[in-house]
Amino acid sequence: MAGHAPTIGVKPLPEARIAIISSSWHLDICNDLIAGAQRALVQAEVKNVTVQFVPGSFEIPLAAQYAFEAGFDGVVALGLVLKGETPHFDYVCQGVTQGVIDVSLKYSKPIGYGVLMCNDLDQAIARCGRSSSKEDKGFDSAIAVLELLHLRNKN
Repeated sequence: MAGHAPTIGVKPLPEARIAIISSSWHLDICNDLIAGAQRALVQAEVKNVTVQFVPGSFEIPLAAQYAFEAGFDGVVALGLVLKGETPHFDYVCQGVTQGVIDVSLKYSKPIGYGVLMCNDLDQAIARCGRSSSKEDKGFDSAIAVLELLHLRNKN
């Protein structure tokens, strides 16, 4: 772990419309990430939450664009890319990351980035929000979306 996540209070945002977009690969990990994101959104009293699955993490940016075009206020992007023996890992990680940034900036809407990029399954388990995990990146990613929506509403 690189450090300790900041403690951010969950503020209500009941009118928000949020899409949780998850990869279909590694569903055991992704379902834990989704559960964390849903916990944060429930705490924020968000009533309009849709969970959508895409084939893999590489497809998340386009699905986020579709969500914004459909009127969603924010997206929580969740997935897991495990390092293998080929450069595929590097290209997928770079493509997903840049794609998420591009879509977020194009639409001026927040995307919480909860795509785990790990060397092995143990690292993913440590970050996916299970009771044995040290971190809950699904929860953290949803909080990031909520905080940016609050920031937008202040301006």
